[in-house]
This record gives sequence, structure tokens and C-alpha cells, in this order.
Amino acid sequence: MKRVFNFSAGPAMLPMAVLEQVQAELFDWNGSGMSVMEMSHRGKEFVSIAAAAEQDLRDLLNIPNNYKVLFMQGGATAQFSFIPMNLLRGKTSADFVVSGDWGKKAAKATAQLASANIAASSEADKYTYVPDRASWKLDPDAAFVHITSNETVHGVEFAQDPDVGAVPLVADMSSNILSRPVDVSRYGLIYAGAQKNIAPAGVTIVIVREDLLGQTLAKTPGLFDYQKVAENDSMINTPPCFAWYVAGLVFKHLKKLGGLDAMAAENARKSGLLYGYIDSQDFYRNPVRPQDRSRMNVPFTLAHAELDEAFLKGAKAAGLVTLKGHRSVGGMRASLYNAMPYEGVAALVDYMKEFVRTQG
Repeated sequence: MKRVFNFSAGPAMLPMAVLEQVQAELFDWNGSGMSVMEMSHRGKEFVSIAAAAEQDLRDLLNIPNNYKVLFMQGGATAQFSFIPMNLLRGKTSADFVVSGDWGKKAAKATAQLASANIAASSEADKYTYVPDRASWKLDPDAAFVHITSNETVHGVEFAQDPDVGAVPLVADMSSNILSRPVDVSRYGLIYAGAQKNIAPAGVTIVIVREDLLGQTLAKTPGLFDYQKVAENDSMINTPPCFAWYVAGLVFKHLKKLGGLDAMAAENARKSGLLYGYIDSQDFYRNPVRPQDRSRMNVPFTLAHAELDEAFLKGAKAAGLVTLKGHRSVGGMRASLYNAMPYEGVAALVDYMKEFVRTQG
């Protein structure tokens, strides 16, 4: 069997041990005689899968008891609209700290329902840093403050959980959730699409503080209402059962590896290897301010853009795929999510060195 090192920003690699377990259980889950794909979401088999997945996620993130965990659909992009529907709670504006394209899109979605105040932005500098906390112009009467904790396109990441006072902090953690410990109590709501660090595309995790529930905008559909989703154990309708099941396997896998402290150390080791090489020479360049560099997504450019296609072709031949940068940025991007092994990053660095030797 041939496996490549897949540096895609998402959908991304899954742990090999999880894929093997999925394969082993594909036709018959736990002696049920059924695949998870064939089970009723109301049956005791899937209900047990769902409950275990939620508990393991709570264990990994140390989620306080006064938070609900929801397994929803529509990806993080749908949450851009669901969040103001649920969290405006009679207020007329929300604050956004924009450090990349995804934060900008989230603000645009809220602007259809309320005033979206750009409290800080690094757009003028091509999203090469997280705006310094002292520069944020926050409204103490805002419904919430929104950040994107890791921007996949530009490779910018919040290094810490920011303090925004009494206003609920909302974070899109789609691309760095479970990559390190997080103080969930600092947030009113955390959301994450699964297809980067958790599971196949299809399920979206929402972690929301209970006191923020039950005050939705008038005429909010039940499927979008966090309170109603929570009351129905995320099963108002048929949920994305298979993605939810795989998410549960990933959670158990991470616990076996030592939890999020272990993942943080390994992700620092992987990204440190790649950034260390990029900074050691002048053929490749990363534009992000060092203290704001993402551990998950590493964009870089070559000294001569006309060599991009040759670089990608050679990388594919070496089993290193999906390295092309986002169309709005160009160059290359290596995504180093939890499932990317250190060996994959080492292979990429070796290839980059060889490319410089033969083409630089």
C-alpha cells in the first residue's frame, strides 16, 4: 500500500491507527452486524458512540460542566451566521479581530444581521501578524468578540487565549483545535469544522457556555438554534453519523498519545523543524511575524516564482502532495495538523534542501 504525506489544508490526513480501526469496523461495528454508516442515529449502538465521543472531547479539553458540546452540520462557514443568530441576545453589534480571510468572512456574515465592528485588522499588511492586543478597539456593549485562532490561508495563529473582559469571546478553532491545551473557560463559544484535526468533513463541533443559550433572533430555524440542538442531543435530524464516529476514534487516539500537552510538544517540534530550515537560508521565505507564526499551516515562497511548478512536480514524485499555496497568496503551504508525522516534515525539509541544490 502506497501512502503519501498529504500537506493539504483540509480535508487533511487522519491518523493511520484511526484509519485502520475504521477499516476493521467498517462492516461490523462491535459485533452489531452493521456498519456505523447503516445504523439508526436513535439506536443504542450509535447513541453509545455519540456519548463516548462527547465525553472524550470533554476530557481532552477539560470542558467545564456549564458548557454544552454540540455536533452540528454546515461547517464553520455555517456557524458564521448561526453565531449572531444565537449570541446577539438583543444587542446590535459584535466586535471582530481580523487576522486573515476567514475572520473577514465571519464579520461579513454577521454584518447581514447586525453591525460588525472591525476592532483590529492586519489586512493592510497582508495578514502577516495578529494585531497587538493593545490596538484592539473593543466595545464593552458588544454582543461578542470574534477571533479566528488560526488562519489557514496566511499561516497566522494566536499564541495565547486573549482577555476581552466580560464580553463573550468567540473563536473559530477549525484548524488548530486539539493541537494544544486551551482554557475553555476564557471563551463563550468555540467552534471548529472537523476536516483538519478531527475527522472527515461533515461534522462541526460547537462548545458553548450555557448562559448564552435560549435567546435567539426571532424566526431562527430550530436546526440553527443552539438551545434546541442541545435539548435534542445534537439529533434534531439525522446527524453526520460517520464523521461523528471517526471524530470519537480520533479523540480516543489523542488520549492514548498523552492528550493535548503531548500534541502541543509534537506540533512545536514539527513546525520548529520547518521554520528552522526556512529561516536558515534565503531561497525560501515565510512572511509572518515570528511570534504569530502558525504551527498548523506554514506558507512559504520560493526565491523565483517561475520554479513553483517544478517544485510541486518534484514534491509529488517524492510522495509530498498538496503543497500549493492558496490562490490568494501563491507560493507553497505545508499544513502540519496532528496527524502529520514528524517523518513527513523531515521528508519535506530534505526535499526542499535537494531542490535548492539542483534548481536554486
